[in-house]
Amino acid sequence: MNQLPPVFMEKMKSLLGEDFPAFKQTYHEAPIRSLRVNTLKVSKEKFLELVPFQLDPIPWCAEGFYYNHDIDRPGKHVYHAAGLYYIQEASAMSPAEALQPQPGEKILDLCAAPGGKTTQIAAKMNGEGILVANEVDAKRIKALVENLERCGVTNAVVLNEYPEHLAPRFTDFFDRILVDAPCSGEGMFRKDPAVCERWSLRAVEKCATLQLDILYSAAQMLKVGGRLVYSTCTFNPVENEQVIATFLTNHPEFRLLPVPKQTHYQSGNPVWIPSPHNEVAKTARLWPHRLRGEGHFVAVLEKTDGEVRKQKIGKFPPVHRDAKQLWSSFQKENLTTELPEGTFTLYGEHLYFVPDQLPSLRGLRVERPGRYLGQAKKRHFLPSHALALSLKPSSVKQVINFSSDQPELSLYLQGESLPFSGKGWTIITVDGFPLGWGKASNGLLKNHYPKKLRWDK
Repeated sequence: MNQLPPVFMEKMKSLLGEDFPAFKQTYHEAPIRSLRVNTLKVSKEKFLELVPFQLDPIPWCAEGFYYNHDIDRPGKHVYHAAGLYYIQEASAMSPAEALQPQPGEKILDLCAAPGGKTTQIAAKMNGEGILVANEVDAKRIKALVENLERCGVTNAVVLNEYPEHLAPRFTDFFDRILVDAPCSGEGMFRKDPAVCERWSLRAVEKCATLQLDILYSAAQMLKVGGRLVYSTCTFNPVENEQVIATFLTNHPEFRLLPVPKQTHYQSGNPVWIPSPHNEVAKTARLWPHRLRGEGHFVAVLEKTDGEVRKQKIGKFPPVHRDAKQLWSSFQKENLTTELPEGTFTLYGEHLYFVPDQLPSLRGLRVERPGRYLGQAKKRHFLPSHALALSLKPSSVKQVINFSSDQPELSLYLQGESLPFSGKGWTIITVDGFPLGWGKASNGLLKNHYPKKLRWDK
């Protein structure tokens, strides 16, 4: 058991009353482990046929399953590298479920890293619409990009901005926004002792101030009739009920909606805040002593009034003819069907498809302006790892498939070249799911699996 802050425990005791002993007991238990099937790659039914893990369903997420960490290690299985699932804490699946994303919509995940909720949203969008994933922390954004690529997400734009810088550019733009806000992380105490050490009452107050600032920016970016989900992985009312009550007081154009699948959760408590706001009873809290999860808070807000603006579609830097020609030649030589036409943009040598109806990104810090295709070099096109993981094997002319237990597959993941009699770009798959590129010539398949992802020998 981690050494928990005494002030925190006293506060929980005063809030929970007779429930406190059961809450306290959870800190003597191991963290709950879970994963979520990535339906962009595989159906839930096919996934359950394939994987060797012992799995139990999560009640509030149809694609979510608990696994036994003492028996299985899904993070070290090749299916994880292929993006068939995302290892995600069970209660952290609740905000994206409450958001109810739909294909074709414009959706913003405002505090997106490392990408669990972003990839969950992307799966529900099924590659249709615009998904903007923003993360202000430049270090954490690398993990976000890697996870989006691994899961085969093709309709995401990744930004590295403060919310207040995005608001003027995306005013009244999004159908749905998720704010999984930076918080004091009380729901992380069981998993991460460092979070315990950083916790303080002052940190709680600072988080609440930041959370309100983020919500105010999010409010500007949501369309009338749009849905805003606010969530934290902390328990205290200061960052939860109180933040929502203050937001509603200052934004009368918003109203609270009941959280979907509320039967699995506990209602927010209006009595726990200085100025009781009865509406906050519509929020939900996931307590670790009431369900199998580390804990979360979720609130669903709807924007009921405001201006309806016509959106201006952005112009992007033109792509020189040589780059388009290199991409066209690559498609004809290596793909069975060409990808749908779209707006190209070029960042240095890096070629992207930009989602339709996206505003200009000029002046913003952009990590990914759209679907990353690869590098248009002087004389050839170098396809991206992201492209490999987003293609269906049937759309590639040359494929090498391995079963998950074949030794050659391990050699590929370690970065080794393999004997192969073909010629040109080749997709390597595991049980029919793409893992990455190789390029064949002279009887050898040169390995193009990214060095940072290679497995230890």
